[in-house]
Amino acid sequence: MIATKRDILWRVYLVYFIVLLFGLGIIAKVVYIQLYESEALLLKAQKQELKHVSLEANRGNIYDDNGNLLATSVPVFEIRLDIDSEHISDALFNSKIDSLALGLSKLFGHFSTWSYKSKLRKARKDGNRYYLIERRATYSQLKELRKFPILRRGKYLGGLIAIPKTTRKMPFGSLAKRTIGYENREAGIYVGLEGAYANYVQGIAGQQLQRKLNNGDWIPVNDENDILPIDGKDIITSIDISIQDVAENALNQHLIKHGANQGCAVLMEVNTGFVKAIVNLRYNSKSNTYEESYNYAIAENVEPGSTFKLVSIIAALELGKINLNDSIDTGNGEMKYYDRIMRDDHKIGDGKITVRDAFEKSSNVGISKVITEMFEGKPSKYVDFITKVSIDKPLGLEILGEGTPFIKHPKNKKTWYGTTLPWMSIGYELTLTPLQTLTYYNAIANNGKMLKPQFVKEIRKGNQVIEYFDPIVIEKSICSQQTVDTVKSLLEGVVSRGTAKLTLGNSAYKIAGKTGTAQIAEGSSGYNKSDYNASFVGYFPADKPKYSCIIVVNNPTKGRIYGSSVAAPVFKEIADKIVATRLDFQTKNNGLEKYQSTPSVSKGQFEDIQALYVKMDLPVRSECKTEWYTSTIDASSERFSDLEIPEGFVPNVRGMGVRDAVYLLESTGVKTKVIGKGKVSSQSIRAGTVIVTGMEIILNLSS
Repeated sequence: MIATKRDILWRVYLVYFIVLLFGLGIIAKVVYIQLYESEALLLKAQKQELKHVSLEANRGNIYDDNGNLLATSVPVFEIRLDIDSEHISDALFNSKIDSLALGLSKLFGHFSTWSYKSKLRKARKDGNRYYLIERRATYSQLKELRKFPILRRGKYLGGLIAIPKTTRKMPFGSLAKRTIGYENREAGIYVGLEGAYANYVQGIAGQQLQRKLNNGDWIPVNDENDILPIDGKDIITSIDISIQDVAENALNQHLIKHGANQGCAVLMEVNTGFVKAIVNLRYNSKSNTYEESYNYAIAENVEPGSTFKLVSIIAALELGKINLNDSIDTGNGEMKYYDRIMRDDHKIGDGKITVRDAFEKSSNVGISKVITEMFEGKPSKYVDFITKVSIDKPLGLEILGEGTPFIKHPKNKKTWYGTTLPWMSIGYELTLTPLQTLTYYNAIANNGKMLKPQFVKEIRKGNQVIEYFDPIVIEKSICSQQTVDTVKSLLEGVVSRGTAKLTLGNSAYKIAGKTGTAQIAEGSSGYNKSDYNASFVGYFPADKPKYSCIIVVNNPTKGRIYGSSVAAPVFKEIADKIVATRLDFQTKNNGLEKYQSTPSVSKGQFEDIQALYVKMDLPVRSECKTEWYTSTIDASSERFSDLEIPEGFVPNVRGMGVRDAVYLLESTGVKTKVIGKGKVSSQSIRAGTVIVTGMEIILNLSS
């Protein structure tokens, strides 16, 4: 008995001792953790339940010169479904899947109801808890989704996952799309103004501390180290969207007419160098349309052809002793230089022409003979003169991708041939971008002062101007004032007597410029005799230059190839519309009578039209008490009255500008699709129709 008792006590003491050791071990571990591991474990715990979240800054807006929005950031949502959530029972899913699929089909329209139903069933079967529905849903679409069967139960019970994002939107669609550009930081791609001024518009991201809740949600935590995001700055460009619209329409129609591959149009302010419009259109065989996919005006190096004759004639006037009335024998329009024959398009008169005739009628033989006779044996003198004004250097544009000029020099024996001088004199064996050519012509219009083309006038933060851009002078004078005056008369003569007479000679205002038709080289194969660049570059009004403009049409294929018949009509259409609609041309000083009729308006926001009428000093009678107006015209004035917009019904937007029409319709919840340019000529859904969810109206526009 005693032995048994001792045996039990021994076992009890052993267990007690083991428990004691275990307890002492725990205490030792606790002490060790407190003294040596506490900081590391606390940090680990914080990482599991605390995190710093990057707060994206709002990207700055891009505006045109008149405050119209060219690019802005709008909120979008990536929509996903936790379709296999434990909160969505089989009974609920099976009873509501038909109506959910129908709603998704109507809202997004990517698939049929049956297809959505099939995809949702498969996703649930596969256990997909992050099924993608839409990558870029609008806020209005998200609101509709929250009303759908199953999804109306909320984030956790209904499985709806909405991830907020932003996307860049251009309210004017493709207008100046390539120049406005885009930025892709991940890929390191910077295009147009978005890329060039990325450091301004992208802003600075912030940082916020968040804590994880038991249900998995993350909520903000007040932390002194939080950093608020700094929104990006706004860019005020020199682009005038109304002129841009005119230029794009004109170029697009003529590219179609002549079956061209691509083309560009650039309009620049003579006295400042600010670009008011820049259009680049290239044919897309898949869509059978012309699109802004490549900045031809800035990036494409081309042989300018006859437009370069201006540079040659200036060199001859400045360095030689020529007179515009000097005679040149062009014979039958052919001249042989070594083993190559220079040809004119046709024989000019009896072959005996003046220097003025050679330029105005674009004689290749005439201009090449002037330059060859003057600089033969000393071609470096000719090349050094034309490059003295930086024509061989890039303009240094902020927009990336500018083409580098190529001007041969006699010192390089590998590229300089005996025939290089005569061919260079007429714009071959050298390359310039269209914008570089325009910059040179703009200098003549600006009395010799060469200005750098610019696209941005201001950087703003809210209403505060952060940075202002003044005109930048590249060369104070590219030649003497006497030579400027002489070549101005030549450029005017091209229009009044020369190659551009038939197209531009009958304008109500004076135009000066030069036509160009250049064969397109095929590398070492030479010229194929069938592909051409047709161009016209000049300025208007010639007696008081306001704008300079260049048009280049690449490879017209429907018979006409000359700058006078392919490019000059685009120039005229742009110039005519600007002169007819811009207030700064409506004076007798420009050879036009003062504007006497009222503007062509019928509906819109009253505040805008009232400001225009006040500025034009035109009579107006107003009975408006609301934001929107309609107008009637009588013999003495235009009367404005309220435009009735019944709530819940489609308004009548015929006669409105596209911006006003889209704003008004979308403010009522109606989606819009715009076709054409100009004002609204018709709408696909009749005014007075009851507005229903998801309604879309097609607006047909006409100038």
